[in-house]
Amino acid sequence: MTEPVEPIVLPPAENPEQEGQWLKATLHEWLNTEFPPEAVNADIAERASQVFVRQRMEGENDLGSLVLAILTEMQAFDFSKSFYGEFAIANAVSDLLLDSLGIDHCCGAG
Repeated sequence: MTEPVEPIVLPPAENPEQEGQWLKATLHEWLNTEFPPEAVNADIAERASQVFVRQRMEGENDLGSLVLAILTEMQAFDFSKSFYGEFAIANAVSDLLLDSLGIDHCCGAG
């Protein structure tokens, strides 16, 4: 039987707005480098960072829960002018946060 994967927990938010600005800028840059830059990328990054900040202000520190909240709320976003969808955005946020914590994406080891 395999061992369950331990949840990844972010440190408690000291400045959620600053974290949100970092996520917005970093996600926007990522979006613009994965495919040709699109104007809608700024809106995508803005929306994802808003969800993230609100979740962090509410005390959410679990990475899985944060990613699910972004995935759920991005389902209402109009991706018709984008190469991306809500799953790609949620996964990108997860990867960017893992990078910021120095955690390898493939296996969760630091």
